Amino acid sequence: MPAPTLAELAKMFDHSLLQPQLTDAELDRGLAVAAEYNVASVCIKPYAVKRAAKLLAGTTVEASTVIGFPHGGNLTAVKVLESELALADGATELDMVVNIGKVLSGEWNYVADDIRAVVEVAHRAVAKVKVIFENAFLKEEHKRALCRICGEVRADWVKTSTGYAESGATIEDLKLMRECSPAWVQVKAAGGVRTYEKLLEVRAIGVSRVGATATKVILDEAKSKLGS
Repeated sequence: MPAPTLAELAKMFDHSLLQPQLTDAELDRGLAVAAEYNVASVCIKPYAVKRAAKLLAGTTVEASTVIGFPHGGNLTAVKVLESELALADGATELDMVVNIGKVLSGEWNYVADDIRAVVEVAHRAVAKVKVIFENAFLKEEHKRALCRICGEVRADWVKTSTGYAESGATIEDLKLMRECSPAWVQVKAAGGVRTYEKLLEVRAIGVSRVGATATKVILDEAKSKLGS
């Protein structure tokens, strides 16, 4: 794999602005960081999507938000409504949480229908969906089954975690998710990518996006290492 440019690395980032304590002023500052560094997207709390889309207009940074976050236990109809509202407000990428209890119960038809419903709403609006597994709670068999389902319903990414469980992205999980997902499904790492070296490590596995709060720190380190 050729050495990446700083611009290529920046486009791996979904700058995460999901912490419950963030004020509106802090969200605005986070949006400014995302625009300055020209990242892939800002993943922002749902109520702020409309403002994010407005402030990011004229940039190449996408407005993204979360669906069924952080526990995934919402009714499918509620996830669909959340998705429709977010899309109407200008979101172009949705990060949805699977129903973790249904995954652990082996209710695979329910899980597939839940994911499919959000994917179909998003794709009709020419938006994309990242499906959050929350791997800290799952066994390998669950992760493999979820990768298969996400391929079948044409999700755009599989994603390791919300960032709010006891652990986030691991190298082992990222390798498994890349191995088990079809080529048209990308892999997103969330939680645990905090340095330039770790970013390069997950990129080498085949990860195309990372969710991070330390975006500025990592990209500043990348800039110093790449000399550009």
